[in-house]
Amino acid sequence: MIVGAGPAGTSLALRLARADQAVTLVEASPPESLDRQFRGEALMPHGLAALEAMGLLPLPAAVPQRPLAGWRFVLEQRELFRLAEPLEVSPAAVPCTLISQPALLGQWLRELQSLPAAQVLLAQRATGLLWGGGRVRGVQLADGRALEASLVVAADGRGSRLRQQAELTLLRTGSPIDLLWFRLDGHDPSPLDGCFTTVVGPTGLFSAFDSASGGVQLGWVVDRQPSASGSRRNALESDATPWAERFAALSPARLAAWLRASADGLQEPVPLRVEVGQAKRWWRPGLLLLGDAAHPMSPVRAQGINLALRDACTAAEELLAALSPAAGAAEAEEEGAERLDRALARIEARRRPESETLQRLQADETRRGNLLRHQGWLRRTLALGAPWLGPLVAGRWRQQQTPLRLGVTSPMGASGAAGSPVRRQ
Repeated sequence: MIVGAGPAGTSLALRLARADQAVTLVEASPPESLDRQFRGEALMPHGLAALEAMGLLPLPAAVPQRPLAGWRFVLEQRELFRLAEPLEVSPAAVPCTLISQPALLGQWLRELQSLPAAQVLLAQRATGLLWGGGRVRGVQLADGRALEASLVVAADGRGSRLRQQAELTLLRTGSPIDLLWFRLDGHDPSPLDGCFTTVVGPTGLFSAFDSASGGVQLGWVVDRQPSASGSRRNALESDATPWAERFAALSPARLAAWLRASADGLQEPVPLRVEVGQAKRWWRPGLLLLGDAAHPMSPVRAQGINLALRDACTAAEELLAALSPAAGAAEAEEEGAERLDRALARIEARRRPESETLQRLQADETRRGNLLRHQGWLRRTLALGAPWLGPLVAGRWRQQQTPLRLGVTSPMGASGAAGSPVRRQ
């Protein structure tokens, strides 16, 4: 049984059901609300590699998708540098791909509902765990039903109720920032040229990109404060300047003009609290945490969705091996449970190192961004010296992105091939 129909839960359920393993997917949200939640769009090469290994590429044609054209950095209204995708110099390199995550999850759920081995329960909230003999035996639903299962996979997000029920402590590492997330439906094509654009100036930092499903998404960085009194967020909220004008004031002329002309399409911001951490342990007998339930990630470089897919890839490999008829032949039920728990331990051992490493790299990138936000002399020096300094900064930045794009460990075992980017058909 899998609780949570995000990228980790749904991709794992689909992989298991395609292999004729009985699986029940439980999701608290009704179908119509899945596209109302904030969901990342960027599939990095290592996320695409995991999809390939699970047999989930090519992506369904009905899912809005497009390759990212490149990365652009603007300081003090001047372009510091621009790099084209893919960043890797290799014949096999693939670009970061933007997708509509709600549309992709919807396609996967529809396929799951058509498979004989799968059961999909939407708008059903798992309120607790069923225990017996020192192990998890299933979940209790809000409607009173008790669903038994030999394994429960908690893929229910950073606020995982099941993680709390199992007393698997989340060790938080903290974040110096939060985000305000905006969607802008402009009347004309944006001047972002298909690039993920980061803009830094004296009054703030924001990033913007053309969404795969149309319009532009923007994220405004907000300093986190220990208390609400006198916080930067309160100062932002009390500022009467329209948000479109705040974005435009930091932007180069062409982007600024478009933002002002499209101001009526800017929706109200959604506050996103950035939480980063690692569960002290990812499993208990009969229970496994995956994705944000095990390791909530910063939004930097879209690692949440990509590591969720890589977790699912490893979990699918280990669970299918543990559940195979050959592995279970002539074994008693108790021995089968022990075999399953050994697989859970291997999943954590294989996946924890990458998630911890990439969290540290995300924190490093956040610190560099904060330095630019708060050090005006540094911004001005880089902006004025962009023709000479830009290529040097770009080369260093490209190098720093490699593990965030390609990963640091393979989600597949010795027989797998998901450790490097793949070229899609």
